[in-house]
Amino acid sequence: VYRMKVWRLPEGGPNTKGRPMVNLLPLSEGETISTVLPLPEDEAEWGKLHIMFATARGTVRRNSMAAFTNIPTAGKIAMKFGSAEDGEGDGGDDDDASNAGSLDRLIAVELLTEEDDVLLATKNGKAIRFKSTDVREFQSRASMGVRGIRLKDDDQVISMSILRRVGTSPEEREAYLKAPRWRDNEGGDGLTVERWTELADKEQFLLTVTVNGYGKRSSTYEYRRTNRGGQGIINIVTSDRNGGVVASFPVKQGEQLMLVTDQGK
Repeated sequence: VYRMKVWRLPEGGPNTKGRPMVNLLPLSEGETISTVLPLPEDEAEWGKLHIMFATARGTVRRNSMAAFTNIPTAGKIAMKFGSAEDGEGDGGDDDDASNAGSLDRLIAVELLTEEDDVLLATKNGKAIRFKSTDVREFQSRASMGVRGIRLKDDDQVISMSILRRVGTSPEEREAYLKAPRWRDNEGGDGLTVERWTELADKEQFLLTVTVNGYGKRSSTYEYRRTNRGGQGIINIVTSDRNGGVVASFPVKQGEQLMLVTDQGK
């Protein structure tokens, strides 16, 4: 992990090529930046936050943000990576921290609180949602973490999303999703107008985009919370038309979105 003030980053227009990161940070040979994380300017607020790491092989780890307040110019080790030959993560057969023989890699880092949920989405269209507290707070920065999702075949995690915990029952979520988008009285679904309005105000959406440019927006009420380490549920069908998943992230009503191709368009 490296740290830099935002004003030190070069500003440019849409056609600007930008500057190599190696000119801004003392990166090692072959090292690349995987996540850029904006932080509160007041460092006293950092102790109230937690930081969650996720890797391509489905490993997750949670630390207090206070562990990263003092970062030297040369950077600091933030997480250890391993391969299947390395065995387990930090304990227990269920905590095997890797799924394949190749070396793991970091794919996402997010800030969160103990009241949030974590959603991992995979390349082959699976997703799992679990409480942030299902991952214990690690004191060490040089550890591999624990299993977040159990992957099959050549699958890998491509994104991690942090979701607010609303506090609903499976019956309420099912009734809400089946109800019409308008409500003027209490219907036969068991939801009062007030409760339906409350659920609508707190509703979050997940946009999933595939390699061939297709995508869909889903209510996060459709993603039930389970224990970490499972195989998850279907997030999107990765057919020949769609291709594999390249991104999955929370969106809000009324937002505008920008999709960028690997050709820079």
